[in-house]
Amino acid sequence: MTMETWWMAVLQTLREEFSDINDVTQVTRVCIRLLVAVILGGLLGYERESRGRSAGLRTHMLVALGSALFVLVPLEAGIQPADLSRVLQGVIAGIGFLGAGAIIKLNQEQEIKGLTTAASIWMTAAIGIAAGMGRESTAILSTVFALFILAVLRRVEARNKPHKA
Repeated sequence: MTMETWWMAVLQTLREEFSDINDVTQVTRVCIRLLVAVILGGLLGYERESRGRSAGLRTHMLVALGSALFVLVPLEAGIQPADLSRVLQGVIAGIGFLGAGAIIKLNQEQEIKGLTTAASIWMTAAIGIAAGMGRESTAILSTVFALFILAVLRRVEARNKPHKA
């Protein structure tokens, strides 16, 4: 095998390996879905990080991106909707374990911390799934609702909380 033949074989193999995205339309679709997931996850993560919570910006961005990727790749490969439900079940169960790691029982008085962080991680995964499936409007609307719950309702909750003496 000559050097030129060898390089041609290498280039052909590279073309075949990177042929999962065939055209500009498909590249654009994949980029938009992943970017929407990352940005929306980042918004929730920024809110959590600005409050000093353990799961912040990077965690939420990665959860949203991973969730989007877990549904986007099978969709792009032509998976049947019934089979996609198994993928969703796996993502949701896996995120449950991640969220469980954020929950801490502090003392004998049944004080528990991290439930809202766990719920925000779970919500971020759902938003990533929506973005990955091409439901960007649903993902954006869900993020607005989640930010309202995390930011605005926190103030309402703080006003109505009895102060300890």
